[in-house]
Amino acid sequence: MEYKIDDKELNPAAFLAFVNRVWPGEYDEEKTGAALKKTLNITAYDGEVLAGCLRILSDGCYFGTITEILVLPEYRHRGIGSRLLQLAAENTPTMLYFGAKPGAEGFYEKNGCKKGLRSYVLERKN
Repeated sequence: MEYKIDDKELNPAAFLAFVNRVWPGEYDEEKTGAALKKTLNITAYDGEVLAGCLRILSDGCYFGTITEILVLPEYRHRGIGSRLLQLAAENTPTMLYFGAKPGAEGFYEKNGCKKGLRSYVLERKN
């Protein structure tokens, strides 16, 4: 597995093909490209296959968040997610705050993450 820190070569089309294997949905390629440019993208490649990705959004001084950590289903339970988290911890400019999908708490705790504040969602009003 090859890991890349701040993967500038990650393009929106390849990323969306990957994301749709994990979280199927309708995503805008242009908006996705803009989002990828604003995050530190840590990727895991098996040859040409994007097998995992973790994205960090940070102000560079005080706050950072993991926007998502995704691993293709057929690559799970091989330590890829754990390695992505380790690389995030080694390369983030700030402390990271993030939410966990219910049922995934054990994965994060096993990887040294501590429970913090509860999260809330504030929807954008049109």
